[in-house]
Amino acid sequence: MAKTKAKQIKIQLVKSLIGASEAQKKVAKALGLSKMNQVVEHSETPVIMGMVNKIPHLVKVVD
Repeated sequence: MAKTKAKQIKIQLVKSLIGASEAQKKVAKALGLSKMNQVVEHSETPVIMGMVNKIPHLVKVVD
């Protein structure tokens, strides 16, 4: 089965993790986000998009 290249997306942490639940902090850390305004790049897979959808009030998908 041929693998197609997944589209890359950039995710930015726009709100502080102070006051966020422990589960939300773990999701942000799993995405590689630890500091405000930090941007990380991931493939647009269902797993990554599910993580982004868990913390939509903390992150922004940058074009």
